[in-house]
Amino acid sequence: MGVTEESPQTEMGAYPLGVSRPPLDLSDLPEPEEVFGVSNIGFKETIKYAVGPSLIALGVSIGSGEWLLGPLVIGAGGFKGLGIVVLVSILFQTFYNREIARFVMATGEVPVVGFGRVPPGAAFWVPISLLLFYAAFILGGWAAAAGQGLNALFTGETADPTSTGARLMAIALIVVIVVLTMSARKISRSLEIANWVIVTTILITLLVIDVLLVPASKWIEGITGLITPALPPEGTDATLLGGLFGFAAMSTGLNWYMMGHYRDKGYGMGHRVGFIAGLRGESQEVHSVGVTFRNDDKNTALWLRWKRFLSIDMWGVFFVGALFGILLPTLLVSHLADETGVKPTEETIPTYAAEALRDLYGSGMFVIALLVGVMILFSTQLGIFEALVRNFVDAATAMSPKLRERIHGDPRLFYFPYMIFLAVVISVIIFQAVPGTLILISANMSNLGGMIFPFVLMYLNGKLPPAARPPAYTNAVLVIFALLCSFFFINFVFDTFFGGPLVAF
Repeated sequence: MGVTEESPQTEMGAYPLGVSRPPLDLSDLPEPEEVFGVSNIGFKETIKYAVGPSLIALGVSIGSGEWLLGPLVIGAGGFKGLGIVVLVSILFQTFYNREIARFVMATGEVPVVGFGRVPPGAAFWVPISLLLFYAAFILGGWAAAAGQGLNALFTGETADPTSTGARLMAIALIVVIVVLTMSARKISRSLEIANWVIVTTILITLLVIDVLLVPASKWIEGITGLITPALPPEGTDATLLGGLFGFAAMSTGLNWYMMGHYRDKGYGMGHRVGFIAGLRGESQEVHSVGVTFRNDDKNTALWLRWKRFLSIDMWGVFFVGALFGILLPTLLVSHLADETGVKPTEETIPTYAAEALRDLYGSGMFVIALLVGVMILFSTQLGIFEALVRNFVDAATAMSPKLRERIHGDPRLFYFPYMIFLAVVISVIIFQAVPGTLILISANMSNLGGMIFPFVLMYLNGKLPPAARPPAYTNAVLVIFALLCSFFFINFVFDTFFGGPLVAF
């Protein structure tokens, strides 16, 4: 069936890949029509059924760099020399996301499990991956920031982000996330639907506000700032700059934590592996070892079809959404900073736009801006909190035969108790620092991941079946991405711990 020397599939129907993990099983790629339950897939069906995982990622993206760090840095420093940082980050992150999803689509294994195939093996890479991910995202900064906005919405006054009321609101939002997830039939699908509603509402609302309030000169400044190469303004804080690059789209090198949704969506071999169901859904066993496809003409043609869906999801939805998601709130905040003469700070950024709009245009705009801000930050914490649970559960169930035996192959029996435990942990952490500080730490930790995981990905994707392997130029792009992440992270470390950045602007 077209097996070549490049494809190490065995007579036993297995495909060895990497070290320390069992060989992948072999099967055929499913037809997209089979996965999505339709007879033919045109444009309408593509949007309705194939698009989805990128929306969950976009829901996370808009609440970090787009609503908080982009407006914080650019609103204070202007677009020149900073807008280009945003564009470069979004371009590289979209490319990187697609390459992570390539592995998931070709094997059905989520990244945190697949990384265990890289030397020196699973005992090293699985805990290291979880440690880096948790170090960046367990802090709960988005829930804390959303709680600050929600508290202002109820009281009519913005409060100190460390106030008890704001923090209790943040914890209430964590509880809402737990309830929403528990009530789902299929968790990934529920997240998709929630983000369809939230992201669409956010972008349309921001577009209308910007068209009505932001002058044409500011639009020109913002758009030209995105595409004009220039150094950051003199005196730009290295930590803020690293945070802007880290969260301009999603989470730079740690973006892999969201790509497991392609498995649950049924993309490619993900359809053969299973998904995590909600409490109201039917029990689903998620295979502990992935599956890849036989190297023949039929599977090669199907792979090309799946790749097209992936490109639409990444470049047509995630890239475009992330670009507008950061441009629209940043234009608004930059305009408000000009009008009021007050620049945003780490402490004020969650409610900055609402306060400024109230001062300039009345209480109605205050309420609208707070609602938008809460929706944005809630969608981010929703995606991140669920990913914290999902990645730990996927890793634990894949690595531990005893755990799989105890839960009888149903990951929900571990997923939901662990979710409740994690909700308690994050609720405690929320009381420890202000939202802006928590999120800046997360952003710069994401750049640390960017120093490591592009190389891990290069190893894995280079060993996929020949049809699934990336073109040669891919590795060059990933190396450049890793070098950029290294620069921003090292500069952050020196700025934070050694009295000043290596490179000052």
